[in-house]
Amino acid sequence: MSIHYFANPARFTRLAGRIQPWAGGLTAVLLLIGLYMALVEAPADYQQGDTVRIMFVHVPAAWMAMFCYTFLAVASAVALIWRHPLADLAAKASAPIGASFTFLALVTGSIWGKPMWGTWWVWDARLTSVLILFFLYLGYMALWEAIEDGQKAGKAAAVLALVGAVNVPIIKFSVDWWNTLHQPASVLRMDGPAIHSSMLWPLLIMALAFKAYFVTLLLARMRMELNLRRIRAMRLAERTS
Repeated sequence: MSIHYFANPARFTRLAGRIQPWAGGLTAVLLLIGLYMALVEAPADYQQGDTVRIMFVHVPAAWMAMFCYTFLAVASAVALIWRHPLADLAAKASAPIGASFTFLALVTGSIWGKPMWGTWWVWDARLTSVLILFFLYLGYMALWEAIEDGQKAGKAAAVLALVGAVNVPIIKFSVDWWNTLHQPASVLRMDGPAIHSSMLWPLLIMALAFKAYFVTLLLARMRMELNLRRIRAMRLAERTS
């Protein structure tokens, strides 16, 4: 199917209206299952005790922070290269969601770091690169608001998104390239996960819940933006008539 199949806003709105309730329901189900497994069934860590349970929010939030920015960058590239009319809309809609996940990752990481490291914050490579990611999200959103012309704003924001995409692999591999307080990857490894299944399954279910939540919010924000654009176009037509 061509990427331009859903270029028609009415067609996209109809499809999004069908998917959004299912995505929202899936979010609720996965979240309930994931939280039950994380808070009740998962064992306490032999070193960290129950403090480790914050991992089930922190790690999926960190994954989503990188996923959302990757989505934003890909959508921006599609908007610049193929001029897809909904690509810049998807990128714009995903930015606040990604910024929220990034903020959640930073906050929960600080809360987790205090008992583990004895401090709320350290300027190591992983933390610093995630903080930069948060500022990239803020900068992207600020560009959309600062430039009145929608097309110019979309192009400027897309360029920033593509330039900032280099930070995503830096976040991912920072624990391998530099000496940081964060442990190396324990889930996405060539030799398989290094985490016990009793903790791996609730972690993956929470990650899926966050992903479904992203889809729910993305579709809602895109539909809202399309409605706002339609209203602005109608008002402009009334003024010029």
